[in-house]
Amino acid sequence: MKALQTIGIWQAMRFVWFQWYGWLIHISLPPIRVWLLQLVGAKVGKDTVIMDVRFINMHNHGFSKLHIGDRCFIGDEAMLDVRGEITLEDDVTISNRTTIVTHINVGYPDHPLQKHYPMKESRVVIKRGAYVATGAILLPNVTIGKESIVAAGSVVTKSFIDHVLVAGVPAVIKKKLT
Repeated sequence: MKALQTIGIWQAMRFVWFQWYGWLIHISLPPIRVWLLQLVGAKVGKDTVIMDVRFINMHNHGFSKLHIGDRCFIGDEAMLDVRGEITLEDDVTISNRTTIVTHINVGYPDHPLQKHYPMKESRVVIKRGAYVATGAILLPNVTIGKESIVAAGSVVTKSFIDHVLVAGVPAVIKKKLT
């Protein structure tokens, strides 16, 4: 009941609608997925393939903050938090089970940690030609540089420049790509 009291009936109904729509996206084939996302405000470029992706926090802004360029690929079981803005420029590849987080919220407004960590929403940008390998986690307010690689299992907590390989927890530059 506390959740309903906190968000209100209209936001709860919006939540239910977007959960249903997310299920519809989930059961669709990749070309239909793209069309369904575009139908509700996402910008998705030509020749982009979106596999069985999980979208979360759709009830806040819908898909209006999701911008995917041309010739992108998002692998199975990737999880995209669409509360904040996600921008994938052209030719970006997101591997399976990658997580992109765009907001932090420790709980209800009266949660004791809210005074230290209030709800914050930030964008994630992945520049042209970048590759994010399996199981990587990108946290809010990061930019991955053009033609850069994020190694499998890395946790990205800050932005990185163009043409680098980053890896680790937290991710650091391991090598410059030439």
